[in-house]
Amino acid sequence: MNYYEYSFSIFPNKEFIGDILSALLAEIGFESFVQTGEGLTAYIASENFDPKLFDDALSSFKADYPAYQIRYRTEDIAPTDWNEEWEKHYFNPIIIDDQCVIHSSFHKDIPKMRYDILIDPKMAFGTGHHETTSLMISAMTDIDLTRKSVLDMGCGTAVLAILAAMKGADPVVAIDIDEWAYNNSLENIRLNRTENISVKHGGAEILGTGDVYDYIFANINRNILLNDMHHYVRCMRKGSVLFMSGFYVTDIPAIQKEAGRLGLDYAGFSEKNNWVAVRFNF
Repeated sequence: MNYYEYSFSIFPNKEFIGDILSALLAEIGFESFVQTGEGLTAYIASENFDPKLFDDALSSFKADYPAYQIRYRTEDIAPTDWNEEWEKHYFNPIIIDDQCVIHSSFHKDIPKMRYDILIDPKMAFGTGHHETTSLMISAMTDIDLTRKSVLDMGCGTAVLAILAAMKGADPVVAIDIDEWAYNNSLENIRLNRTENISVKHGGAEILGTGDVYDYIFANINRNILLNDMHHYVRCMRKGSVLFMSGFYVTDIPAIQKEAGRLGLDYAGFSEKNNWVAVRFNF
């Protein structure tokens, strides 16, 4: 599969602006993002690229953030060994809360932790480097998931689903709308021998009316969470818990308002570099 690489220069270059641009691009099919000294590099499969959606996304960004200028250049990327690219440039082992280590097959001398997760990320989001993923992992490490049903919504690499299975959750369901993430999740589940995880390809609309979960973890972005939250609530019962991440502290009121409208009780948040993970109880 061929990819387009888009290199964005942002003036002035602020990390949070790069994160906002990443979220906009993710909504139109871009799959992976790397912060750079100039701004942001983003990748999308050539068959998924829609010029009109791209122009609309940039127009929306410029309208909402007129103080920031962006320029970009693009390059065709031939089929690539993404594991090799991650090894050379991006992905180092990650330790979270001295309980969980996330690493890839090419890493050596991995520290011993209670939970050892093997992730070959390729192009899928969710290695644990981003604040939102590490916040969700931190939340999960504090919970007894033994024999609890868990949904990892927008699973990316399935790292959250894999950790849930390692903590004794059963059954575990991982869902992602992106085909690349779906296939990468299957590979990572096999690598970690957590075969009780069921992976599904699609969005929140594929959640069945009979699906009920004790814990739902949804690490996506603000707009998708607001749009899909009612689907999650349909899969909850009294005592169920919903964790959501992929947005900023300033977005909490909007998330909290929609959750309250759906009958969820706000139970607090954790924060890292202005990104948050929020908990709601049913």
